[in-house]
Amino acid sequence: MPPTPALIDAHHHLWDLDQRPQPWLDDPGLTAIRRTFTPSDLRSTATRTVAGRRLHSTVAVQCMPDVSETQDLLALAAHEPLIEAVVGWADLTSPSIGEVLDQLLAGPGGTCLRSLRHLVQGETDPGWLQRPDVERGLAAVRDRGLSYDVLVRSHQLDQAINLAERFPGLPQVLNHAGKPPLARGELADWRRQMHRLAAHEQVVCKLSGLITEADHTTWTTGDIRPVWDTLLTAFGPHRLMFGSDWPVANLAGGWNRWAATVDELLTDCSESVIHALLAGTATAFYRLPVRV
Repeated sequence: MPPTPALIDAHHHLWDLDQRPQPWLDDPGLTAIRRTFTPSDLRSTATRTVAGRRLHSTVAVQCMPDVSETQDLLALAAHEPLIEAVVGWADLTSPSIGEVLDQLLAGPGGTCLRSLRHLVQGETDPGWLQRPDVERGLAAVRDRGLSYDVLVRSHQLDQAINLAERFPGLPQVLNHAGKPPLARGELADWRRQMHRLAAHEQVVCKLSGLITEADHTTWTTGDIRPVWDTLLTAFGPHRLMFGSDWPVANLAGGWNRWAATVDELLTDCSESVIHALLAGTATAFYRLPVRV
């Protein structure tokens, strides 16, 4: 029998509260996810197929601005077959950023480090990504063959566009589609920015994190579809990748409900579109093992 096509979750998190506190979880609205989440939890949770594909492998993404968390994720990936790549953190503003990246790459699980991320969404400086010290750090990321995961809110998308203009040689992936304001339903500015960003060929986009930008209790596939249509038009399927944002997704329905939504959105799509979105784009961007 031919092998079953793969489903790659290109964006999820893990944390062990006994090992490392996550102060951001103290927010009263995050009570539902204020516990430890492990790879075994993800395996037991992610049971829904998407276009007939079952979860095969993942990209684990940092939560904390803490190099030691990245080291822990890399060490975990070294012996956890589910995790094929890690998006880590290092201080881009540090003069020693190059040495830190070299140490991460040479350490346990270092070959799984594929990208860096900073929580720009929490920065108040409207030009944070264009600061000279940040750009020096981004150059160090680029020069080591790594990529960059862009985490901004919709009102910060000009920073992402400027980053794409100034770093054409740095592969970039927009996390959570730039967090469109789905709960407000005001997508016109976000839609315009998506087309501007997508004009830069080195930028791809994650179809992830959308349900937590919508109303957590009342959202439907119909609420997500305008974003889906915009992303397909702007980026095309070969520059889009599926991600769950689990366990944060549990705040608005969870892994399986999001998978079912993507499955519905893919109805009538060609196999090439399905493969790109569910495996191909993530494989190319994060340099994962090639599979059907």
